[in-house]
Amino acid sequence: MSDDTAKPWEWPEPRWRHIVGRARAGRSLAPKAWPGGARCAVSLSFDADHETIPLRDSDESPMRISQGQYGNRQGVPRIRALLDRHGVRASFFYPAVSALLHPAEVRAVADEGHEIGIHSWIHEANTQLPPGVERDLTFRAADTLEKIAGRRPVGIRTASWDFSVDTMDIIRELGLLYDSSLMADDDPYELEVQGEPTGIVELPPEWIRDDAVYFNMVRFSALRPYTPPSAVEEIFRAEFDGAYAEGGLFLLTMHPHVTGHRSRIALLDRLVAYMKAQPGVWFGTHEEVARWCAQQGGL
Repeated sequence: MSDDTAKPWEWPEPRWRHIVGRARAGRSLAPKAWPGGARCAVSLSFDADHETIPLRDSDESPMRISQGQYGNRQGVPRIRALLDRHGVRASFFYPAVSALLHPAEVRAVADEGHEIGIHSWIHEANTQLPPGVERDLTFRAADTLEKIAGRRPVGIRTASWDFSVDTMDIIRELGLLYDSSLMADDDPYELEVQGEPTGIVELPPEWIRDDAVYFNMVRFSALRPYTPPSAVEEIFRAEFDGAYAEGGLFLLTMHPHVTGHRSRIALLDRLVAYMKAQPGVWFGTHEEVARWCAQQGGL
């Protein structure tokens, strides 16, 4: 029986070792201390998907497209105002199509000192693309964001954290500082390929620390919001408390069209105030966190 037709339990050892070695967690890059001697780092991020979710699915429904537009009209302005009140800079990951639809927003976010990162072309699923297409779209997305924001992105978050067997090579070819799509740890680590270190920092997200899993709503499906904002706040606070106790990183992923609603932006406001009130907490963009960890780790 050939390897191509073999079932997983029939695979020879080199095959499954190769599969798990494509983009694997290497050494930890969790620093002994964060900038200024802080004991804990907080990095807030916003995936500004806007209209790209229905567009990706070839869904031309004006209703569903309008839900994405809400992120631009209400979500991002509320988030920007909140970050300004707290004096916190964050990372905003844009699909290129989202940035092309709302270039003034991207420029304003960048001008306020927030980071702009790569988040696909049109929120495509990388693992469903034909060979070579992911590379083309990612390079086009990087060029588009650089043109609009005025600065070349240094980090990527794949759409839906859909990291394909080709993504690692694309990240290396682009010369990016970091990725934020993989989930092998709570704290930053160096990515390895087949046991060899890459010098690329991984800033691991997690579904627990993502607003969409608690609040998403799809009308003609079983997907319904089932968690009140107070419960999500409790979960996020518990995740931060754990990071604080261990001296690690608390990385939170949010979406303007999700968290930007009136009943939800308040939970983020309270959460940021709570984290700021703890002694020794440093807030940094994903780029700042990655550069600090790379420097401390000797990359």
